Amino acid sequence: MDLRQLEYFVAVAEERNFTRAAERVHISQSGVSAQIRRLEHELGAELFDRSARTVTLTVAGEAALAHARAALASAEAVGRAVDEVTGLVRGRLTLGMVVGCTVTPLFDALAAFRTAHPGVDVRLREDNSDRLVEGVRNGTVDLALIGAATATPDGLDALTLIRERLVAAVPPAHPLADRDRLTLRELTAHPLLCMPRGTGLRAVLDQACADQDLRPAIPLEAGAADALADLAARGLGVAVLSASMAAAHADRLAVLPLDDVDVPALLALVWRPARHPAVHAFLTHARRSFGVPGAP
Repeated sequence: MDLRQLEYFVAVAEERNFTRAAERVHISQSGVSAQIRRLEHELGAELFDRSARTVTLTVAGEAALAHARAALASAEAVGRAVDEVTGLVRGRLTLGMVVGCTVTPLFDALAAFRTAHPGVDVRLREDNSDRLVEGVRNGTVDLALIGAATATPDGLDALTLIRERLVAAVPPAHPLADRDRLTLRELTAHPLLCMPRGTGLRAVLDQACADQDLRPAIPLEAGAADALADLAARGLGVAVLSASMAAAHADRLAVLPLDDVDVPALLALVWRPARHPAVHAFLTHARRSFGVPGAP
């Protein structure tokens, strides 16, 4: 067996689909299938159950997966050790970001990083914050930009980039539009529009409501701030956004601070404590782009 076969095996196991795995490793589906068959032949056991639409691991595949990941990690560690000695940064960097991300400094950091380190293969993965955190923990994502209600998820290091209060946003004709500010109880008397569970903004709202024993009605959810603003502008509910998200729509929505929600919405980069040189280098560019002082 070789590392390429192990990489394909891990990709299929994580994607649970040969087509998506092939897209991830940038070869044809038939190429992935052939390499997996060769690996199974060498090991003398089938690694996947292919009988259903979703590919699942067999018992043998489950037993092999952790070792395959460890072998790939060890191979990457060899390259990183040499790079640290020679001062080079190369390899692969998988960067996660929340769905619908439009945070310009992140893209500035990414562009600066690519210019400074053209030998690094950068891959972007969009998802909600909870799944990105899990990806960082299990090693499928190197670092991720997440929304959060707390600065550091358990077991990870974090760099807080933005800290903002929650606000409500309503169209000019809404009964709340002439208010200067609101309490959370006043807000939850109306149908709310918010991001789904698993996002940082929703975690802040849920925590604030739980603290006051409030159970808001949230009939509509959307993963992008623009979508929530569009729904609010059409009178379908009160959008719950961060201050900067709402500011982008101040020309058509009244923005109302929430007096009694003290938990801020955070935007942070998270990574495993034992980071490799590419993560260290990206954090340097991220600090510069976001204007965060100090060494990463």
